Amino acid sequence: MGGWTARCQCGDVRVTALGEPVRVGICHCLDCRRHHGALFFAAAIFAQAAVTVAGMTKSYEGRHFCPRCGSSVFAQSGDEIDLHLGAMEGAELLVPQYELWTVRRIPWLPEFPGMVQMPRNRESPDGAEG
Repeated sequence: MGGWTARCQCGDVRVTALGEPVRVGICHCLDCRRHHGALFFAAAIFAQAAVTVAGMTKSYEGRHFCPRCGSSVFAQSGDEIDLHLGAMEGAELLVPQYELWTVRRIPWLPEFPGMVQMPRNRESPDGAEG
């Protein structure tokens, strides 16, 4: 696929990403869970240079959301943009390859077959809570 799109619920914020994601993953950390109000967070990660954002966003600690409807659409970390799978068109075509912060994984969630499981963060396995 040549490009991906994501948008907030009201449509004021639209994001386009060109090419394929660098990786697709799930995070179980408390920050992601609290931010999304869900038991885990799933994202497609793209290089910042491949992503264009149209519309105004507000952000908190790199997590961008629509100021009108409150939808969380993307996060920025360094030179990467995490597009939230729940906000993306065609998200069913993207299959996560890994899970982060499995030490925080809700025990009654079913196993996701074929995924690499990391107890903490990708870059710093012994790092602080994310």
